[in-house]
Order: sequence, then C-alpha cells, then structure tokens
Amino acid sequence: MTDQRIEVNAAWVRSAVERFEGPLTLYASRMLGDSEAARDVVQDTFLRLCGQSRETLDGRLAEWLFTVCRNRALDVLRKESRMTQLSEEQVLVRTSDDPGPPDIIERRESTAQVLGLLESLPKNQREVIRLKFQNGFSYQEIARISGHSVGNVGYLIHVGLKTIRGQLADGPPAKAQA
Repeated sequence: MTDQRIEVNAAWVRSAVERFEGPLTLYASRMLGDSEAARDVVQDTFLRLCGQSRETLDGRLAEWLFTVCRNRALDVLRKESRMTQLSEEQVLVRTSDDPGPPDIIERRESTAQVLGLLESLPKNQREVIRLKFQNGFSYQEIARISGHSVGNVGYLIHVGLKTIRGQLADGPPAKAQA
C-alpha cells in the first residue's frame, strides 16, 4: 500500500469509528448485558474493519459493522454459555429532550414499560425490533445481519409489536384488594 492509500484508509476507519462506535456499543451492550464486554466486541469489530478495503464495503459499511459486531457478541455469549438480562437500572436510564419534569418522568415510565415488555419477547423478536427501531436498519439489512429471511424479519417485528401493543392496551394487572 502506498502512504497516501494508507492515510485514506486510516481516515475512513476513523470516520467509521466516530459514526458507529456509540450505536455498536449500545447494540453489543444490550446483547451481552455487560458494557465492558461490549466495548471489547466493538473494538474487535473495528480492528477487523482495518483489514477490509473500503471498496468492498462501499454502500454497506453499517450493515457489515453490525453483522461483525453481532457475530462477535454471539461468540462471547457462546463462550460464556449464559445470557444476561438488562438490570432494571439499565432499562430505566433514558435521556429525554422533553423540557418539563412531569413530561420527562412520564416518558421515562412509558419507555421503561415498553422496554420491560420488549424484554419479555422472545430473543429473535427483541433483536429485530432493536435493529429496526434503535438502529434504523431496513428489513433487508436486518435479514443480512441476523440471518433471518426478509419475510421472517417482517413477521418477527409484526408479532413482537402486536404483543407489546396488546400488553400496553391491557394495562398493568389489577391489584388484589384486602
């Protein structure tokens, strides 16, 4: 590689790190339930990016990064042979742009409720819903990242959202009166 080509590739990798480090860390952290392990997985993802040529990933960098990140996170989970759930504190932590404290509290409670309901869904439904709504991927990109067919991605999202909507409409269970 020429010095100029090395510098262009380094700038491309730096740009990818700046743009995707946060979303990838969040994605890996939610998969692993461990922020330190997530950072390691993301670091490994970017190290693997250094070995790729920009031309081979042109137009699909985000998809490639999330696929590599997902596969590394799954490797970590397989190695540990355990799944960890998000703690209640992690579910409740959510920043809001709403100006008023009552609005902020209401939004946080609603978000916590939806995230709690999301956690009750099967793993494959949780994953595709997160990829769609937290990371903005298309069904085709989600299919390539997750290994599901495009039709199955649509079905999983539909069923998962329908389940959450139904549980939200039912409201909290009634408390028994003494």
